[in-house]
Amino acid sequence: MADTFRLTLAQLNPVVGDFAANAEKAKAAWRAAKEAGADMVGLPEMFLTGYQTQDLVMKPAFADVARTAVEALARECADGPAIGIGAPHREASRLYNAYYILQGGRIAATILKHHLPNSDVFDEKRVFVAADVSGPVRIGPLRVGIPICEDAWHPDVCETLAETGAEILFIPNGSPYHRGKPNIRMNLMVARVVETGLPLVYLNMVGGQDDQVFDGTTFVLNPGGRMMLQLPQFDEAIAHVDFQRTEEGWRALQGDLATLPTGHEADYHAMVLGLRDYLAKSGFKKVLLGLSGGIDSAIVATIAADAIGPENVRCVMLPSAYTSEHSLQDAGEVARNLGCRLDTVPISGPQAAVGEALAPLFEGTKPGITEENVQSRLRGLLLMALSNKFGEMLLTTGNKSEVAVGYCTIYGDMNGGYNPIKDLYKTRVFSMCRWRNENHRPWMMGPPGQMIPPRVIDKPPSAELRPDQKDEDSLPPYPVLDGILEGLVDREESVSELVAKGYDRATVKKVEHLLYISEYKRFQSAPGVRLTQRAFWLDRRYPIVNRWRDEG
Repeated sequence: MADTFRLTLAQLNPVVGDFAANAEKAKAAWRAAKEAGADMVGLPEMFLTGYQTQDLVMKPAFADVARTAVEALARECADGPAIGIGAPHREASRLYNAYYILQGGRIAATILKHHLPNSDVFDEKRVFVAADVSGPVRIGPLRVGIPICEDAWHPDVCETLAETGAEILFIPNGSPYHRGKPNIRMNLMVARVVETGLPLVYLNMVGGQDDQVFDGTTFVLNPGGRMMLQLPQFDEAIAHVDFQRTEEGWRALQGDLATLPTGHEADYHAMVLGLRDYLAKSGFKKVLLGLSGGIDSAIVATIAADAIGPENVRCVMLPSAYTSEHSLQDAGEVARNLGCRLDTVPISGPQAAVGEALAPLFEGTKPGITEENVQSRLRGLLLMALSNKFGEMLLTTGNKSEVAVGYCTIYGDMNGGYNPIKDLYKTRVFSMCRWRNENHRPWMMGPPGQMIPPRVIDKPPSAELRPDQKDEDSLPPYPVLDGILEGLVDREESVSELVAKGYDRATVKKVEHLLYISEYKRFQSAPGVRLTQRAFWLDRRYPIVNRWRDEG
């Protein structure tokens, strides 16, 4: 019996519904494995369909095409290493999240997922049936236990596999990023290793899908929790790990250990990759955005330049009578620093025309927020016209603080197809701008250096929709606002708990009220990159109509 086993790990980026392209990636990984003399190549959970499929997988025709693609892949890769690949499995009316082992031109084994995640962004119980725990699979000299993603987040499946003869654990995943996620995964997988005494391979996919970013960070652990291989975060990679039979059992040999980013770098890379993949997978090559001279549009322009290159980013300044000279200067400096095109389209003419058209109906009323919002909506209209004319996706630039309390104009500055900073609170926007000014990485397509002028970061934020307007005229200071929002949104804290932490009760109640009455805006807002465990949309699902308030 052979005393070695080579496993090729394919940390790759699929596209939901693109069976042909995903199969081609799998075949390329299989060829690399064959050339390297591997016994098996592993691909992530649901790789053949892409992930997450949401309700798409419930279409019988979709599941049937997936099955046909699995069988075709088996036939085309008959002479060489085994393939492990994720795809749905349908039996009559029951649909499973499955992992197939393909060998010798056929499906050699089908493993079905036992634990179905039903929290955060996952609702797999809606679409899949939970299966009984599958046993280990013989691949070459090894008995491999294959817990699928969530199955390894609980001790029972791995313990059952160990008790029924598994000699290593191989875990295919579709695990999306949020801040701090790599440490959570590592702690859980170390626990599985300690409990079972088996080597463990954690294979994760990479790439953006709608609001979610899968960050890779594939790793291999030996008993005792020793790290034997670490693949990079956010990048595709193919690597080979060798296992050797010892007196104590199978053990992985030492491989390369990539350094993982932390903090602002990880979030920034997630935003860049999320935007890059959203555009590529939906067929857009260029973007445009309104560049106001403020900090939010400046960081979005920088993310876009880093994602697809400055030559593919159009910035548009849309000044009104209330636009300050320094805003014009700051927008110009940001565009020049990045090397992006900057167009200027004044809205004074359209604004006057709208005012004239509405004058008979508005007669006898005082100008106010309605007139302010007309300016924002005119900007949205003009930007959408440019998007339609030139096929450039419009990016919207509202941060999480604004989106939370509705400090944004629906059908105005909320217009757009994607929002890279939707899950980034305003205070973190400030620190993210400083981080990007001081750091540059090879995966950034924009230029190095100070992209965002210090004045843009330091000046008081303003929508500039009336004379001398400041955000703090309508909102608490951002450090206070974000602290309250983190309590109400991210931690679901009560009003009394926030007051006990030192926040003014009237201010907390005001923020709570704004949060609840703005749900209808968020319901219609563009998707954006998920960075936290409480991003607006799948993580936090609230009713639009809601009269309840916390009176504690």
